[in-house]
Amino acid sequence: MRLHDPEWRGFASDNYSGVHPEVLAALADANVGHQVSYGEDEYTTRLGEVIREHFGAGAEVFPVFNGTGANVLSLTAMMPRWGAVICSSLAHIHTDEGGAPERVSGLKLFTVAHHEGKITPADIATEAFGFGDEHRAQPAVVSITQSSELGTVYTPGEIQAIADFAHDKGMLLHMDGARLWNAAASLGLPFSAFTTDVGVDIVSLGGTKNGLMGAEAIVVINPEAVDGLIYLRKMSMQLSSKMRFVSAQLLALFENNLGLSSATHANTMARRLRDALEEKISSGAIAGLSFSAPTQANAIFAVLDPEVSDRIRQTFRFYDWDRAAGEVRWMCSFDTTDADIEGFVEKITSELQA
Repeated sequence: MRLHDPEWRGFASDNYSGVHPEVLAALADANVGHQVSYGEDEYTTRLGEVIREHFGAGAEVFPVFNGTGANVLSLTAMMPRWGAVICSSLAHIHTDEGGAPERVSGLKLFTVAHHEGKITPADIATEAFGFGDEHRAQPAVVSITQSSELGTVYTPGEIQAIADFAHDKGMLLHMDGARLWNAAASLGLPFSAFTTDVGVDIVSLGGTKNGLMGAEAIVVINPEAVDGLIYLRKMSMQLSSKMRFVSAQLLALFENNLGLSSATHANTMARRLRDALEEKISSGAIAGLSFSAPTQANAIFAVLDPEVSDRIRQTFRFYDWDRAAGEVRWMCSFDTTDADIEGFVEKITSELQA
């Protein structure tokens, strides 16, 4: 029974897209006969092997249901009760997870200024102090997002500098990789080149935004960085009984480079959308539209009159990022088509010419 219009499209979030057909096929393949529950299945075992191929021989994987769970569990396992996390003021763990890190884990978040979504050792240093001071939550982890909340991508060198700074201070480095595949596609590098090789300790490996259905994972690159994660996952209600269906989806992204090709497509669509609109701006065909961040992955941040945005949204849904400033976010997905881009550009053009 289908309850929605399959022709309806939007640019609000890569969470709006469905499940990739190849992932559905992988689920169907896994949905035969019996497998041992709670992760003792063939699919989770194979996932562990694949993760080690991509993140190093010592890497461990813990499949979970969602990104918030991956982030909160990672951070909880990385620090003592009195620990604090230093992150960007835009970080998803700070702005979009309902206070889960603080409420569920009891940790403290120290936010710092960002530069087009990214933070530097100098930014981190503004909160990396008070070590040994009983009156201050102890900075224990730095968390960065790849690609960032503004769609920008950290280079390996930038991550290495952050990791070196954090480790020199006795802190650990967590990477929120909700869109890690998009970052890999943007950089043209394997995961290890901007995680394992440059000092990242733990990664929240995203899948839902790249064609999966309720399937994410924690990748522990440095096992010495965590304590009790196997118990915390159960305590935090992130342990799947039929884990084969989570693991099979994640495996599907690694097979035949599906995850990378899907993310590459999403990034390409975002670039195509921006290029088409920039061409119209430069030719004078439209006015009143500008861009507020680089487009390096699958996100475009634009500025236009909120009333114009509201009219465009009658056809194509998307979110305000900062309504007072007229800033909006447009996201492309693995299934965004050329026709989607053309229709969206046509609608934006007609409204900006009105």
